[in-house]
Amino acid sequence: MSYLKPTYYFDFDNDLIQNLISEVKKDDSKNNQAIRIYTKIRDEWLYDPYHISFSKQKYRASHIAQKTTGNCVEKSILLIACLRALNIPARLHLGKVKNHIAVERLEEKFGTNELTPHGMVNVFLNNEWLKMSPAFNATLCEKFNVEPLEFDGYTNSYLQQYNTEGHLFMEYLEDYGHFNDVPLKFMIENLKTHYPHIFKTETHITEFKI
Repeated sequence: MSYLKPTYYFDFDNDLIQNLISEVKKDDSKNNQAIRIYTKIRDEWLYDPYHISFSKQKYRASHIAQKTTGNCVEKSILLIACLRALNIPARLHLGKVKNHIAVERLEEKFGTNELTPHGMVNVFLNNEWLKMSPAFNATLCEKFNVEPLEFDGYTNSYLQQYNTEGHLFMEYLEDYGHFNDVPLKFMIENLKTHYPHIFKTETHITEFKI
């Protein structure tokens, strides 16, 4: 199955990825392995949407594994590589989302509270594809009064629609579908289309901290 294979981006043969899953793989249950590695990636890499790269190398799982932060796509790539290393089929799923809480900095930097492409993970467990999103670490969720997304191995876990006070937190606006590998060209074109003000005078630069 292609969703189990290593690729340039999902380079799970790398020692850094193998070390990440070393304890998790001792569990005999695929469900438990998926839950444990999902929670590890969710919480040990802090969410940061303000760094953008056009460099192929920066989207390799082995590179992301060396960082302490990551945006939703980067954390999804790392999780997919770990799942494939555990012999659990996984693929990248992209879309566009809108945030409704703590959007002041988003609107200042991006000119909107819509984020795209937003990354999540499709994982194949118990003979079905499930959605999981490791983007928001638990400490960040606590700060904004949102329950962390938990994954149980049987149901989708990808959307925090409301915070703990019942206020709208996040909604999906568009679904770009799933991908066997990282569609970097599509992602770059998507970013330039939605945030032209960021890139119009920076055409030669491949790294942005906004």
